[in-house]
Amino acid sequence: MVITMSKTKRHGTQMPNARLAHKLINFQTKIALVCMTQANYIWLDGNFVKFEDAKVHVLTHSLQYGSGVFEGIRCYNTSKGPAIFRLHDHARRFFDSAKIYKLPLKITQKQFEEAIVELINKNKLSSAYIRPFGFYKDIGIGFNVKGKSSSVAIAAIEFGALFDDHGKGIRCKVSSWERINSTIIPAGAKISGNYINSILASLEANDAGYDEAILMSGTGTVAEGPGENLFIVNDNTLITPPKSANILLGITRDSVIKIAQRAGIDVKERDIRREELYTSDEIFFSGTAAEITPIVSVDSRDIGNGKIGPVTSMLKDKYARVARGEEKEFSSWLTFTKG
Repeated sequence: MVITMSKTKRHGTQMPNARLAHKLINFQTKIALVCMTQANYIWLDGNFVKFEDAKVHVLTHSLQYGSGVFEGIRCYNTSKGPAIFRLHDHARRFFDSAKIYKLPLKITQKQFEEAIVELINKNKLSSAYIRPFGFYKDIGIGFNVKGKSSSVAIAAIEFGALFDDHGKGIRCKVSSWERINSTIIPAGAKISGNYINSILASLEANDAGYDEAILMSGTGTVAEGPGENLFIVNDNTLITPPKSANILLGITRDSVIKIAQRAGIDVKERDIRREELYTSDEIFFSGTAAEITPIVSVDSRDIGNGKIGPVTSMLKDKYARVARGEEKEFSSWLTFTKG
C-alpha cells in the first residue's frame, strides 16, 4: 500500500487525497511525505511482526502522556547496497534519551543496532527512514512510571523528501512559540512529548501560508526549526546556534559542520539574533528527515537574492554524496546492511 500526501494550496482548500494523509501528520503547504510505502515487518521486542499487527492499547502510558523516546535514522542506497547513516551515533542518542527520562530499555545498544540492520534486510529495502521508539507499554491512568514495563519498536519504511520544494527552497516564519528549554523539560532528549512544542510552531506557520517555522530561544536568540537545526551563511562563514540556545544537537548538524570544515569553510557556533536572519546571505535547515533544505525567505523577506545560495548548494550536494557512500573520507559514517 502506498500512501501519498498531496500538496495543499498556500491559501486555498485541501487537495482531494490529502484528507487521508492528513490523518498521518499535519504538515501543509508544500510539505509532503511522498511515497511513504508500508513495509512488511516491524521489529517489536525482539520479534518481527507484520506491519498491520504492530499495535498497542489506547491506554498505553506513552500514548497518553508522551513518555516515549525515539530516533529518526536514514538508510541510503549506495553502490555497495543499503547503508545506514551514522547508526552508532543515533543509537547512542536513543539510549541517552532513555537514560535522561529513566526509561528502562530491555535491549543493549549492540542488539538495537543489529535489529535495525536485520529489519532493513527483512523488508528488502534499499533506502528507508527508520523510526525506533521506546515506550512504556503498561495500561492505566496516572503519571507515575515506577515499575512500569517498557517496549522497543523499530519501523523502517520507504520515505521521500520531507519538503516538496521543487528545488527552489522553502519559506519560513519566526514563530510566536518559543523553543522549550532545559529548565522546563530536557531539550537535548528526543522524547515524544517535547514535540508538542514543534507541532504548535508548525501549525502556526502553515496556517499563515508558510512552509515551516523557526523558533526562538528563551534568551531572545534563534534556536532551531520544529524538527531541524538551522544554519546561516554570511561572508562565506557558516554560523549555527550553540548548545546554549536549547537546541537538539542534531547528528545531521554535526555532519554538516564536519563536511563544511573539510571543505575549508569557516564554521562558528554562536548566538544568532532574529534580525540576522533577514540580512543573511543564505539560510538552510539540516535534519535526518529534512536533510539539507534551503530557506529562501523568512517573514516575507527574501534571503540574499531569494534563491538557493552557492554554499548551501555545495553542502547539499556534498552531503548527498557522503550519505550515498561517494566520499571515502566519510565512509566510517555508513553501516552497510549486506555484510
